[in-house]
Amino acid sequence: MSELITAELVDLDLSAETKSAAARSLAELMVAAGRVTDLDGFLTDVAAREAQMPTGLDGGIGIPHCRSEHVTVPTLAFGRSTRGIGFGAADGPADLIFLIAAPAGADDDHLTILSGLARRLMDPGFTGALRAEGAPGAAAARIRGEEVPAAVPEPEDTTAADTEREAAEPFRIVAVTSCPTGIAHTYMAAESLQAAARAQGVVLDVETQGSAGFDRLDPAVIAAADAVIWAHDVDVREKARFDGKPVVDTGVKAGINRPSELIAEARHKAERGETGGIPGERHAPDAGTGGGPGTSGHFGVRLRTYLMSGVSYMVPFVAAGGLLIALSFAIGGYEIASAKSVADHFVWGEAASWAALLNQIGSAAFGFLVPVLAGYIAYGMADRPALVPGFVGGAIALTVDAGFLGGLVAGLLAGAAVMAIQRVKVHPTLRGIMPVLVIPLLASIAVGFLMYIVVGKPIASLQNALTDWLNGLSGSNAVILGIVLGLMMCFDMGGPLNKVAYAFAVGGLADPTPGSLKVMAAVMAAGMVPPLAMALATTVRRRLFTRTEQENGRAAWVLGASFITEGAIPFAAADPLRVIPSVMAGGAVTGALSMAFGCTLRAPHGGVFVVPLIGEPLLYLLAIAAGTAVSAALVVAFKGTRRDSDATAPTDEGAGAPVTA
Repeated sequence: MSELITAELVDLDLSAETKSAAARSLAELMVAAGRVTDLDGFLTDVAAREAQMPTGLDGGIGIPHCRSEHVTVPTLAFGRSTRGIGFGAADGPADLIFLIAAPAGADDDHLTILSGLARRLMDPGFTGALRAEGAPGAAAARIRGEEVPAAVPEPEDTTAADTEREAAEPFRIVAVTSCPTGIAHTYMAAESLQAAARAQGVVLDVETQGSAGFDRLDPAVIAAADAVIWAHDVDVREKARFDGKPVVDTGVKAGINRPSELIAEARHKAERGETGGIPGERHAPDAGTGGGPGTSGHFGVRLRTYLMSGVSYMVPFVAAGGLLIALSFAIGGYEIASAKSVADHFVWGEAASWAALLNQIGSAAFGFLVPVLAGYIAYGMADRPALVPGFVGGAIALTVDAGFLGGLVAGLLAGAAVMAIQRVKVHPTLRGIMPVLVIPLLASIAVGFLMYIVVGKPIASLQNALTDWLNGLSGSNAVILGIVLGLMMCFDMGGPLNKVAYAFAVGGLADPTPGSLKVMAAVMAAGMVPPLAMALATTVRRRLFTRTEQENGRAAWVLGASFITEGAIPFAAADPLRVIPSVMAGGAVTGALSMAFGCTLRAPHGGVFVVPLIGEPLLYLLAIAAGTAVSAALVVAFKGTRRDSDATAPTDEGAGAPVTA
């Protein structure tokens, strides 16, 4: 196994002044060492990870990191800055910069090494020695964990204090840490929590749910714990193990930056006798830290999270089923929907039989749309015990013709029913069967009663009224709807508003009508505009953009053409006040034109690759081109205006010359 870091990957006099320049400087060392094959491609992956959440840590540390297909072997480059570089930490710039590069399929051994480094970064003696180190080889050896003569004083002896604390029964906490990449923050939060616990005489056991997998906490350890801390940015796996315990639920960076406060909060919850756990009472994460799924005290935010959970699981069914159905229409025409079952009649040499096969497979996938939506809304609210009543409620919504809206309501009802049942205190001997038998049974009865007897028919009437309204849209009403959908698709580019508009469109495909097909067309067209507009802008006025943005612009052509709105996120993150209003304007133009032209679409995804399946395809492409041109022109104009007050373009390590209007 190659060494993670060598002397040639150390720069003790890093001269870069920005985090992008620092990443480029350290990445160039990796390229020179033959560990990164494509510099710009790798830096794009680093920037994408940085856009998810800042990688600066208190104590003057920056840890930009990512997985990338351009990395040949797990590698770490280290730079020491005398000026300090801003990586988004609350306490100021970082002087110790660790660029961590992991291959797309990094093995567990290397990830274990990376996690070990992450833990050592929480040790003041380790970071102090790196600040004092004078030779690149010695710094590399120290980072690898090899013995190097200490450059800082040994910590004071705390044996007496530890003995005094051990005289009383210690407070016990179990914790789970996790982050999206699972390489650094996961393990740094674990080490930070453990260090704070030792200082307070608390016994704390941590389960790190990282990229290398995770070793489950011993059930006996969990049972003996007085409280639980979840410091996570991705969902905690197997939450049911912590049922009945006081839970502190927060983001992973809170585990790194304020572990003592989390331990104190866990103590207070235990003293007040609070219980929960699956899902228990959810708590708002620190601002900017990104809490785990469902973590927020605000009802509106929680509701949005629940709905997005259902939509995210539903979309693959919609995409697969919708594209299969659309392809069947392209091969066999719209009448193929009424063909006999291929189980009874299938001729290998007939195109019509193959079209019927695709149609019926796609229809089967579409049949899961509403139950999956309802099931995973409920899952987002109350975890696995809510899946059964959620799916049952979704199936009933189809039975009573309540459709997509019925699925939304059924999922919320199922989650609420399970959460209510979980609040009932039961004898410890019954806890084992509650999530497997009792909760699904009682919640399914409750949801079934409500959907069949109480709310199902009214929702079905509302669904029919909405369908009639969509079918009757024409003229200015259709254009206004197209504008609203276009604005929603482009405001957050893959975020909650974007998903709401997309879910509204795909919900209509479950029982397609002329109006719902127009909505689907407008939504996809508007969603293609942001990345296409940024690609066009970086092509016609390259000097207004950094070198990294220019690279992203080339990729955005393909992303936009494929209806991947997220391709514009790097541009919006770097310059939101100019980019977001510009792409919203273009999206509104495209949505309005698509509705005005009467374009229709039966496929929920595919971008330009499903143009042959679009009604009025030439006008559809014209609508996309018009919105793209409007957005690109506005971005160029706004960035050109900035040039009037700033004579030079934003730099990105050789990004280029001053901007000219």
